[in-house]
Amino acid sequence: MAKIAVLEKVKELVQAPSICPELKDAAEKYVAAVGTDREKEAGRTLVAELKEDVQTIDEVSVFFASEDARKLFGAEQAAALSAQAAKVKAAGGKYCFCPACTAGAALLAMEKDI
Repeated sequence: MAKIAVLEKVKELVQAPSICPELKDAAEKYVAAVGTDREKEAGRTLVAELKEDVQTIDEVSVFFASEDARKLFGAEQAAALSAQAAKVKAAGGKYCFCPACTAGAALLAMEKDI
């Protein structure tokens, strides 16, 4: 049952519009390797990439308040994202709230099953 939950979450991660190319590649390779002799290695690669790419709420809070975020998203959207990050942090959230980081954080919580 845990394996099914992991696979569903990895597929969700792959579909996230905010996923970076490196993480998408690792996730797709994991999906392809499930049930083969490459599964464990693909799982280790995926977990390593998740640990590198899933951002904390503190990391994204700094980014959303930056000039780079204003250039990327526009001033209004960057301000809205910064406000959302503050709400997430105030509610005890530890990770970025984008779809990729949300799925990635859930997968990190299931690391032993990957």
